[in-house]
Amino acid sequence: MKRTSLMLLVCCFWILNVSCGSGNLFQPDKKNALRAPSYPLITIDPYTSIWSFTDRLDEDVTRHWTGKEQGLLGVIEVDGVSYRFMGKEAPEKETPVRFEKAAVQQSVNVLPTQTYYTFKCGPVCLDLVFTSPLLLEDLDRMSTPVNYISWQVCAMDEKAHETRLTIEASPSLAVHSNDQAVTVAFEEENGISYLKVGTVEQSVLARKGDDVRIDWGYFYLAAQTEKQMEMDVSDRQQLVYSCDMGMVSDSPQSGYLMVGYDDLYSIQYFKDNRMGYWKHNGKKNIRQAFEESAKEYRSVMERCRHFDTRLMEDAEKAGGKEYAELCAIAYRQAVAAHKLIEDKDGNLLFLSKENFSNGSIGTVDVTYPSAPLFLLYNPELLKGMLNPIFHYSESGRWNKPFAAHDVGTYPHANGQTYPFDMPVEECGNMLILTTAIALREGNADYAREHWKTLGVWANYLLKEGLDPENQLCTDDFAGHLAHNANLSIKAIIGIAGYGKLAEMLGDKEQAVRYVSAAREMAEKWERMADDGDHYRLTFDRENTWSQKYNLVWDRVLGLHIFPDRIAWKEVAFYLSRQQPFGLPLDSRKTYTKIDWILWTACLADTQEDFSRLLSPAYKYVNETDGKSVEIVELPKDVQYACPFGSGGLFYEDAGKADV
Repeated sequence: MKRTSLMLLVCCFWILNVSCGSGNLFQPDKKNALRAPSYPLITIDPYTSIWSFTDRLDEDVTRHWTGKEQGLLGVIEVDGVSYRFMGKEAPEKETPVRFEKAAVQQSVNVLPTQTYYTFKCGPVCLDLVFTSPLLLEDLDRMSTPVNYISWQVCAMDEKAHETRLTIEASPSLAVHSNDQAVTVAFEEENGISYLKVGTVEQSVLARKGDDVRIDWGYFYLAAQTEKQMEMDVSDRQQLVYSCDMGMVSDSPQSGYLMVGYDDLYSIQYFKDNRMGYWKHNGKKNIRQAFEESAKEYRSVMERCRHFDTRLMEDAEKAGGKEYAELCAIAYRQAVAAHKLIEDKDGNLLFLSKENFSNGSIGTVDVTYPSAPLFLLYNPELLKGMLNPIFHYSESGRWNKPFAAHDVGTYPHANGQTYPFDMPVEECGNMLILTTAIALREGNADYAREHWKTLGVWANYLLKEGLDPENQLCTDDFAGHLAHNANLSIKAIIGIAGYGKLAEMLGDKEQAVRYVSAAREMAEKWERMADDGDHYRLTFDRENTWSQKYNLVWDRVLGLHIFPDRIAWKEVAFYLSRQQPFGLPLDSRKTYTKIDWILWTACLADTQEDFSRLLSPAYKYVNETDGKSVEIVELPKDVQYACPFGSGGLFYEDAGKADV
């Protein structure tokens, strides 16, 4: 199953914070009442990704998205009494737990780029903010592998209290497994102090797959060098940062720490090891990245705050408050599930990683559902997602008459490794998204660069797209399916998109040919799929149904190939098939996916119907007790996907909250 995004189509479309702080860095403009399935803390890329799996930050150890412990421990000492506010110590033989007393968490608030916590720590109040500067219009900042942990402390009793804040990082943040030997060091340069950890055996880009953690390069804690600050390596090889705040009164004191990872090389792209985009082929190093991050701290925090507010306002205007809150918790997982690099010719490559699947890199049907986010905020990133697939075909390495499924297994982008093709699925995806880019930019220049390849794929869909053979689609956890009506919609819209591109390029003859063909296919589709009060899952099976989420692109692209009555009929039927926690994917089982629920909701003509389709999924996210992923039995040719990474939440039963 593929990793997909909750963030959909803005382009078409109680928590009481008791913070005592006065600075706006610690007071978000927007509040998110949604209880997240998991709380983003450090989100840089598919490898450096630390989450809190519990509602309280101190309730459990912090973890990599795979569930592996990657501990960040936070403790504040007030008048000699220690309060643990982040993480949890695992008891070890002959090593007693040092910090049993937990702070009292007052609130948590997840916004697109920032997670806000407030704690009561005895007589003082602690505001804590985790910031991932994933600002899509600024590729340098977005790709720089540095996040911030910020804090503000003040007294609540009109007295002064001696206060010290400590954050520890485990060496597990730089290994795949805890049996790997590491080296740790303290360094200082240009007013920045560093603690770093990495494996002794630096096997750069050697490990690939899915349930893996990076074990090359170096994890860093970094801070501006100050007298009241200490950095040290413990006897357990923990990286320890400590800040002596002195006597804290009702006048707030604040500070921040930088967390980063230098992976040395990020992706192997057709046997060529490539650095992260931010390095600009070695012109910038990690020390310079930290120095810039320190210098720009205040401005970056303000930019993130402004972006979060704007996204929440835009999303609420487009789809309502619940929609906006789902967008907020989806944003970082969607963006940080990618790695940004350039090829040797300077072409942008924005490569996704499939999580709890087979670890594929650059999967087209992962790009497809996450595309609206990048289409809206920076179409260059969407081009960066399509570029590897175009290059793969145009280089001669892929010679089939349809688009590839992927370009390898993360972080090796050397050619498709998924054992099955998805011909109609991926051709449709590539054509639809190329059309979307053209309409977003107001020209078809990008399509012109790849016109021959697009033509091959469009002609494949003309031949095979109306009534697909026994093929996989993006919902590959459901297995192969012949005569798939929703897949047919994708093919038809892809053909119409190619016709639209031809029109934009001035080829009227080709435009008429492909758009006319798409309209004829749509007419046939309606007759073939009609099942009375709805449309079928497959053309040959009566009394079946499915979500026709692909139909949304007919509206987004302004093609109008399918008559409006199809969407109206489907939405009315879906509302009669709702389960307590969402609309099932189809009539076969009760499994579902939030990404497709939201796309399907966009077929509604009223805000009321949109909300009726969205609200059960919101309810699931808010109420489920499942904080980690349960692996379920699926067909042997299918892998399972988790709620972290490039996309949406899959759940086995739309009628049950805790699966």
